[in-house]
Amino acid sequence: MAQLFVTCLIDAFAPQVGEAVVSLLERLDVPVEFPEDQTCCGQPAFNAGFHREARLMAAHTIEVLDATEGPIVIPSGSCADMIIHHLPELVDEGLRPAAERVASRARELTTFLVEDLGIEDTDSSGEGTCAVHHSCHGLRNLGVKTQPETLLDSVDGLERIELEGSTECCGFGGLFALEMPDVSTAMLNRKLDAIEATGADVVVGGDISCLMHIAGGLHRRGSDIEARHIAEILE
Repeated sequence: MAQLFVTCLIDAFAPQVGEAVVSLLERLDVPVEFPEDQTCCGQPAFNAGFHREARLMAAHTIEVLDATEGPIVIPSGSCADMIIHHLPELVDEGLRPAAERVASRARELTTFLVEDLGIEDTDSSGEGTCAVHHSCHGLRNLGVKTQPETLLDSVDGLERIELEGSTECCGFGGLFALEMPDVSTAMLNRKLDAIEATGADVVVGGDISCLMHIAGGLHRRGSDIEARHIAEILE
């Protein structure tokens, strides 16, 4: 039994990604539960320096997830990183053991599939070509890189094209994109140039925040390239 921590952006802006995660896991014989009291893990407030508010949200997240059993699957590198690495340090000492228990059970989606379940082929099919953007938190803090590439390479009919600068930031960076829009836009344009140079039909990622940022840039350019979460491609 796996617990789905769906994340705020997927819940609010891309519910089809959450549905794809559930469908994918169930097809791979992993029953899924959804803790209905889950809310934000506190990452936006934490990154903005509002640590008191982040601590309250973190405490709620820990209490909700600690009452469940099984791996906690998170279709986002940034939220997984927050829960694994920051929640135990953020909460009060009395809640720290529960935070550490939750952190030990938290898994980014592709890491859960490849490393925990040993699945490198999800028996998926597709068509056309894709390029992969590796988001910063998942890549640098969780080591998420080969896992999504392995899974995409197994999709029958889908060809993965190498993306130059695939590990470079897309310029979103949460509040960074709001506080330093000129720098963010310059970074995004560099990423979009590289994506368009691949000629791929789809750019694939594991964080809906980066994908929304990239999708907006592609739309403004009038590009036909889609930005899709890896769960949508695998399912």
